[in-house]
Amino acid sequence: MEKETPQGLWTNEANDHLNSLVPKTPIDRRGFIAAAIAAGFAVAAEPVLAQAIKTSMDGLEGGDIKIGDIPAYYAVKKGSGKRPVIMVIAEVFGLHEYQKDMCRRLAKAGYFAVANDPFFRIGDLSKVADIKEVIASANKLTDEQAFADLDTVLAWAGKQKRANTGKLGVTGMCRGGRMVWMYTAHQKKVDAAVSWYGSLMPIPPAMPQGPLDVTDKIHAPVLGLYAGADQGIPQEHVDRLRAGLHAFGKDKKSPIHVYPNVPHGFHADYRPTYRKAEAEDGWKRMLAWFRKNGVA
Repeated sequence: MEKETPQGLWTNEANDHLNSLVPKTPIDRRGFIAAAIAAGFAVAAEPVLAQAIKTSMDGLEGGDIKIGDIPAYYAVKKGSGKRPVIMVIAEVFGLHEYQKDMCRRLAKAGYFAVANDPFFRIGDLSKVADIKEVIASANKLTDEQAFADLDTVLAWAGKQKRANTGKLGVTGMCRGGRMVWMYTAHQKKVDAAVSWYGSLMPIPPAMPQGPLDVTDKIHAPVLGLYAGADQGIPQEHVDRLRAGLHAFGKDKKSPIHVYPNVPHGFHADYRPTYRKAEAEDGWKRMLAWFRKNGVA
């Protein structure tokens, strides 16, 4: 249930973030922030655990770039020839190390992967230490602006000699997972998408619609990967998503897989919510989904 606070409108997704990001044992707050900044992770997502995966740039080219005024990051294997494109849509913390590593992992798998910071006009949310402030700020971004920026990134990718936007996939976690559904309803060039525990409800006033409201517009196959113990996205919402997809004959092309007894953020290897077995299984499912739907 949504409720108003002095900081603005909050959602179950926000409450789940607050629960999952609070450290279980006391930490040196100042030391943590310094370490997180040095490692490139969002400082509000404490603690950054030693389990965090670091994919090297060996054999890859890419890095931080600007697409117009949009901060972005890309990675692709060195060599010649065009690669299918995967757009990685950032979670609520924006373009931090986790999103960049997603690009490197996808590049190692044979893709031209690119991610942008959706929130850069609001500020660098990866450097904001207060999770409530992070979410309240992120909630100001309208879908229209997010769509426009993603379209700009897509247009940029279409001009790169190593990128084949004729084979286009989209993926994202959490807030990015929500945008996967929304962008697939918006952008008809998307060939396949994978949403990791993306929230399904509106976040007014900036986002008056959610994925449950656009199931009739989903034109490309989307694989939904959800968590059975997600306190911010109850099974009821997932069931409503399935029903909405079924109502418009899209459920067979867009299946939903729920991992029982795992929390929201189970793929986020830098957080305590990480569940290795489910994260690795979901990654395999994602790559297989893109291959099955021609993004390979």
